[in-house]
Amino acid sequence: MAVVDVSEELKSLSSTMESIEAVLDLDRMRADIAALEEQAAAPDLWDDVENAQKVTSRLSYLQGQLRRAEELRGRIDDLGVLFELAEAEDDADTREEAEGELRAVRKAVDEMEVRTLLSGEYDAREALVNIRAEAGGVDAADFAEQLQRMYLRWAERHGYKTEIYETSYAEEAGIKSTTFAVQTPYAYGTLSVEQGTHRLVRISPFDNQGRRQTSFAGVEVLPVVEQTDHIEIDESDLRVDVYRSSGPGGQGVNTTDSAVRLTHIPTGIVVSCQNERSQIQNKASAMNVLQAKLLERRRQEEQAKMDALKGDSAGSWGNQMRSYVLHPYQMVKDLRTDHEVGNPQGVLDGDIDGFLESGIRWRKQREN
Repeated sequence: MAVVDVSEELKSLSSTMESIEAVLDLDRMRADIAALEEQAAAPDLWDDVENAQKVTSRLSYLQGQLRRAEELRGRIDDLGVLFELAEAEDDADTREEAEGELRAVRKAVDEMEVRTLLSGEYDAREALVNIRAEAGGVDAADFAEQLQRMYLRWAERHGYKTEIYETSYAEEAGIKSTTFAVQTPYAYGTLSVEQGTHRLVRISPFDNQGRRQTSFAGVEVLPVVEQTDHIEIDESDLRVDVYRSSGPGGQGVNTTDSAVRLTHIPTGIVVSCQNERSQIQNKASAMNVLQAKLLERRRQEEQAKMDALKGDSAGSWGNQMRSYVLHPYQMVKDLRTDHEVGNPQGVLDGDIDGFLESGIRWRKQREN
């Protein structure tokens, strides 16, 4: 890489980082961290467990964000020195090291820039993800289970806590549906671009004639409801059913009528939870999911009104959004952004950051 090219590249990276730092507002972030550290040090913090968890989670997130921003700024500054050293000594190994670090820093800056694009009303929230098997029979159920594993592995790679609320198992293989939470700030803003219909093309392992099968699974992503959202649910509008949990879960879960299904009569929305031993705990978790679905319904109604005022007839961007092709060739392609990779197994093992980043940038362009 020519010296002039390196100089321009470093200037561009530094300029982009300045924009990121301005959006993140590092001074405010430091002030928020100081305030949260004071709250976390209070001797009565854990008297209110829910609030304590929010305080410590928010503190950990902000500390991590600040640390990443400061470290990235330091790496950008050090790059200039590294390239100068390579040039002065005319050392190929040092130059190769500098160019490798430049590529790594460029990738890190791009990733952090994407986070600054998450400025929607609910983007900072944790996420509830619902996956359901659609057309394709047993292959669709198997695909739905693969998608569940993909998102859980993605969260695991990043160190994000998850909690599975409910899984309905299919008879032969796979799952009919599942609902789980991704408990980290900005999970909703990040994963909301995954909403829509996912399509799998492969030789079916369930077809004894070895024919190619196309199957579909739907992904719904909801923001976790907070106290300020004012989602009122009248008890008279609810039908509550209790039943015995199915599938893995241990003797205590499977032998008592602890699972809860809630039906919201005015909208027809049905949610269920079976991950806890207690019927009361399952009802509370199911209520959280129901509130999130009603919040999303309200958001979509408000968006539809705005789209009507703007004359937006493009429809939802969430439908038919990604194809996973395992036969006759290997490819995963986002049908909205055209981002594609040739390693489906890596994607299904949780390597989806490239799709998330391109989806977030694509959505932002559409909003502008």
